[in-house]
Amino acid sequence: MPKVLCIGDVMLDVVVKLQGTINYGEDTASKITTHGGGAAGNVASWIAHTGTESTIVARVGNDSAGAALISEFDDLKVDHSSLIKTNDPTGVVVVLVDQKGERTMFPETGANSGLSLADMPPLAGFDAAYVSGYALLNPRSRTGVMEMIASIKLAGIPLFYDTVTVGAMKEVDRELILSWLPLMDYILPNEEEAIYIVDATDINSALEKLLTLCPAVIIKRGSSGAIAQERGGQRIDIDAINTVVADTTGAGDSFAGGFIAAKISGSDLQASTVAGVTLAATCVANIGARPQGGHAL
Repeated sequence: MPKVLCIGDVMLDVVVKLQGTINYGEDTASKITTHGGGAAGNVASWIAHTGTESTIVARVGNDSAGAALISEFDDLKVDHSSLIKTNDPTGVVVVLVDQKGERTMFPETGANSGLSLADMPPLAGFDAAYVSGYALLNPRSRTGVMEMIASIKLAGIPLFYDTVTVGAMKEVDRELILSWLPLMDYILPNEEEAIYIVDATDINSALEKLLTLCPAVIIKRGSSGAIAQERGGQRIDIDAINTVVADTTGAGDSFAGGFIAAKISGSDLQASTVAGVTLAATCVANIGARPQGGHAL
């Protein structure tokens, strides 16, 4: 069975589903639940949901939140033997979800900072590696993650990279982000991120520019589906699957999980993109960023 190494962040998501318009300075009715989160943790969970093996490389605190996240990984059958416990508090994200399902996030990275090469398990047996952009954007983890990437490339293991949000990327020099892309075999930005990274005016020019930096580009477009292209190949446009959206948190992570699992199992680019869109539709129909096989924490 294929096996994927997922490097990056694990968080506790506190999801606030608004029941109406925010009454600033007053009470606003809401439904509040807590779930496992963090891009790498989410991708590992969705990969495991497909039946493909996944291992998470991240850090949590030696606290009750960290213990709950580990318990959820057990439920989801994610290998967490490389999840390091530290004295820093587990990372937390407060996620505001409006009535249309759109989310706004307020993260505190906590224990996720400080990943090092020593955190990575032996690479024998892994068929692919996923790297969350948050791990490279974090200056305290960047050196260690770059060393992991160098080892993964030396081992000949394909690298899948998610650029993550524009808000997070704006904290780092754009030229530095551009320097990472040629190290990757596949990059998976969303439409806004793709346009921002290469300072493009539209998605078509963004795709063209990104393909000069990375051999395969998959652009997630939410309700408009996804675009995928390999350098020198034909552009593929896949429609989204119609569903009632409850919460868009984790949509991109579930897409990545579906895409990676399909790709390393032998699917072509089109079938892998369809797998990503299909899993994303499953994710957004529920509250939280993880498969429903887990539980609210």
